[in-house]
Amino acid sequence: MYYRRKILLALLEAFDNKLDKISLQKLLMLVSKQQLKPDFHFVPYKYGCYSFQATADLQTMTKYSQVMLDCNDWVKTDTEKYLLSLKDRDRQAIRYIKQMYGNKTADELIRITYVKYPQLAINSVVAKEKLTADEYKKVTEAKIQSNKTILFTIGYEGISLEEYINKLIANDVKILCDVRKNSYSMKFGFSKSQLQAACTGVGIEFIHIPQLGIDSDKRQELNTQADYDKLFSQYRTDILSHTQAQQDKLIELLVEKKRIALTCFEANICQCHRKHLAEAIVKHPSFAYELKHI
Repeated sequence: MYYRRKILLALLEAFDNKLDKISLQKLLMLVSKQQLKPDFHFVPYKYGCYSFQATADLQTMTKYSQVMLDCNDWVKTDTEKYLLSLKDRDRQAIRYIKQMYGNKTADELIRITYVKYPQLAINSVVAKEKLTADEYKKVTEAKIQSNKTILFTIGYEGISLEEYINKLIANDVKILCDVRKNSYSMKFGFSKSQLQAACTGVGIEFIHIPQLGIDSDKRQELNTQADYDKLFSQYRTDILSHTQAQQDKLIELLVEKKRIALTCFEANICQCHRKHLAEAIVKHPSFAYELKHI
């Protein structure tokens, strides 16, 4: 079993084996803040901090009869004791959170986390009604906004869905442009429907432009940078020279929305076709903006 799932089960165990959805997310975030290397990351969602991975793990654990969803509550049905199986620091973190917040309602936890971490409340639909005017002002001030027009590129290799989404938010990206040929990934959160839902949930538009991608069979046997360079030379000749309409569309979106991001898998920009796509757009006669790889 993944260690992070033991964290979830231990948290439920510490809270008498039952937590409502909102409380679980808030308490799990508070536990994560106590960890040196968090097992879960969180995005600012409709009711504050939210982990897509935690929800996916809970849904998977229902199949193994470890938890069940009872109306709005997650209930631990596995009789095994997980708290004692955790690393000492993690066990202490859960016990500390239980001691500090064990008697708080979901509404109280919402308010506590919004005040303590206003950046995680920027997309909340209830923040204004839960906070004082001064507290709500800190939430609005935490929202990053920029009028500068920038073309971004981003890869998702090596980071979680939540870390990835938070990068987009931190750079005030308005539209995420998926330029993979096949918008599918074995990594949680990065197949088209999952990624689109995550983006929509935090106010980022998502579009898929498969014409600008590279067929997966051409990405085999890439062992050296020279192999990548040969592939990208073919990409510039075979794809970029025949997709001017799609490139023009990207420029139109950039002019309209000011901050768009091209995305693919690789963390290393020199091993991803999005670098060459971005450079082709930069060379367009109407491009007079900034290019930034994040």
